[in-house]
Amino acid sequence: MRIDIITVLPELLKSPFEASILKRAIEKDLVEIHLHNLRDYTSGNYKQVDDYQFGGGAGMVMMIEPIDKCISHLKAEREYDEVIYMTPDGESLNQGIANQISLKENLIILCGHYKGVDQRVRDMHVTREISIGDYVLSGGELAAAVLCDAVIRLLPGVLNDETSALTDTFQDNLLAPPVYTRPSEYKGMEVPKILLSGDFPKIEKWREEQALERTQKRRPDLLQ
Repeated sequence: MRIDIITVLPELLKSPFEASILKRAIEKDLVEIHLHNLRDYTSGNYKQVDDYQFGGGAGMVMMIEPIDKCISHLKAEREYDEVIYMTPDGESLNQGIANQISLKENLIILCGHYKGVDQRVRDMHVTREISIGDYVLSGGELAAAVLCDAVIRLLPGVLNDETSALTDTFQDNLLAPPVYTRPSEYKGMEVPKILLSGDFPKIEKWREEQALERTQKRRPDLLQ
């Protein structure tokens, strides 16, 4: 998979890809991450990427020309499955969407700023708009990092145990059951005996029951 991220703050996006699972995925050549500074596609000495909005109002708008130049340059080099715009008014990211995107080969992720991008960018280039929640960030970089993390960990070979991703919370519209590790007793709190029994069919049944119970209590909306 190749992911091209368009941003005005490339330095903000470097560290998430320099540690842990994402770093290993890049080192294994399972994913390529390319950061593109939008200011490199501007004209003039001031490298301007934003301007006042027509019709008045508070807040600046990201200009169409540098974004169009950047996306058009990338599209001239290869075909892209999706051009994703990170925006608070996009569809809410969930595990199903992450699963879908993990099957793609080439992605462009556009990070918004200010009051957003010129609507013509969305009309001309964007194929999918994604939000990571009903709140507003200073820019789309952190949201792009969240999306990349959710997607990349699903790629075959990224996790040491590929079945781990299949049992994550939300994969089957259930929250994950409680988990335990050593020691089996700590300050009077004991691990459920079923988990120490070695009876794996019963353990799986217990986990399913616990997952359902936890979901009913905490996120009953998922069961609908």
